[in-house]
Amino acid sequence: MTMTLAVPPRASSPRLAGLPIAVIGAGPVGLAAAAHLLERGHEVVVFESGDRPGSAVAEWAHVRLFSPWESLLDRASVRLLEAAGWTSPDPADSPTGAELLSRYLLPLAATPALSRCLRLNSRVTAVSRQGMDRTRSTARADTPFLLRVDDGNPTDVAARAVIDTAGTWRSPNPLSSSGLESETGTPAGVLTGLPDVLGGDRHRFAGRHTLVVGAGHSAAATLLALDRLAESAPGTRISWAIRGESAARILTGDDDQVPGRASIGRRVDALVRSGRLTLIDRFEIDTVEQLETALIGVTGVPTPGLRVHGRRAGESAAVDCDLVVNATGFRPDLAMLREIRLGLDDIVEAPRALGPLIDPNLHSCGTVPPHGVVELTHPEPGFYIAGMKSYGRAPTFLLATGYEQVRSIADELSGRHEAARTVELTLPATGVCSTSIAASAPAVPTPAVPTPAVPTPAVPTPTAPTIASTTPSTCAPGGSCCTPDDATCC
Repeated sequence: MTMTLAVPPRASSPRLAGLPIAVIGAGPVGLAAAAHLLERGHEVVVFESGDRPGSAVAEWAHVRLFSPWESLLDRASVRLLEAAGWTSPDPADSPTGAELLSRYLLPLAATPALSRCLRLNSRVTAVSRQGMDRTRSTARADTPFLLRVDDGNPTDVAARAVIDTAGTWRSPNPLSSSGLESETGTPAGVLTGLPDVLGGDRHRFAGRHTLVVGAGHSAAATLLALDRLAESAPGTRISWAIRGESAARILTGDDDQVPGRASIGRRVDALVRSGRLTLIDRFEIDTVEQLETALIGVTGVPTPGLRVHGRRAGESAAVDCDLVVNATGFRPDLAMLREIRLGLDDIVEAPRALGPLIDPNLHSCGTVPPHGVVELTHPEPGFYIAGMKSYGRAPTFLLATGYEQVRSIADELSGRHEAARTVELTLPATGVCSTSIAASAPAVPTPAVPTPAVPTPAVPTPTAPTIASTTPSTCAPGGSCCTPDDATCC
């Protein structure tokens, strides 16, 4: 049965009086949500699973964002910062993830108003209602939410409303084209996200064969970094696997109003045509096998390699490599919301009214219409998903969109219903995020990829990512063109 919310939640209910509004996640959108709520006089508690605000951003600190500072700052957050004596960065500069943290997120979290709201190392593992599961309806809107929070000593915390801005960074899509996780687990040589190829992770990739999987700008950024590495590290080889017949999503971006992003496709296209990387199109991955045969890599250390099994144009195929970088995008982790009544789009797992507006088969980042509380409403009164997680599996999220989402939600929770529904947002035009262009664009010719008889030189078991490097990159993390973690924008 489909349920719709006809009236806003009643904040005046005696059971809700005095309870805070809970925000899940202390990334940029989560902190912005708290800033807007604090301006409107609400009590707020922000739960962050990491050991610092913006902990996911720290994992791609080396990446330089496409967008300048003027597109990365939330207005309510800036007002809090300026009251504390903060000086804004040059609005025309584009920061790295490390600079986004050091110059914006950490100072914002340290402001007196926000610092008292933060609970770090606190993972929300479940959300429900006090005394009722998702099947009970009587007085549901008047019943406090219950958040189970694991901070080493799990406790239940009551709240009058919940805004989930947890992002999707820690729930990457599986490598398999079916979308199913491997029953045997993921081999150690398969990496996700945006490895610091030219910095802290250089030792993993130098002199080895890396297969990058994915057709978005996260994949392109890794390909470009690997090519730079190959210039100084002999034996470094690069392969690029995509499911479609064409990589047009990133290879055709001349109409993009973000210059840095517009050039990335041309640079990758040049690498393909020059033979500096091998494009393996129409490759549908089934499994990744850890090879038992040990080979001697450039370090002289015997290490196992990987064999990626699948089908290419309907025929069985396999690719041997040392490392795989999974850049196939992200998906929302909805497990903790099992007892919450969600209304989700069948395709992208975004709120039902938002799904058709962000479907990457129809829209690019810049063609998504402004939206707010109306499109973000679920059948559960007082519960909202905002930021990158609100986009489900769609890769077209922009940080400015997330800021406007939480501004609208804050007005709704404050009883300012007309203001909540007055949504204004100007986004840069882009032709690179849509997937609809792939079918019509010509494919880049690539050589056939036979099943290798002998695996290529292998790679040591990867260690934890290094965060400190600030090696520039040309791409914002995640999906097709945007971050997976509500932490940046195209």
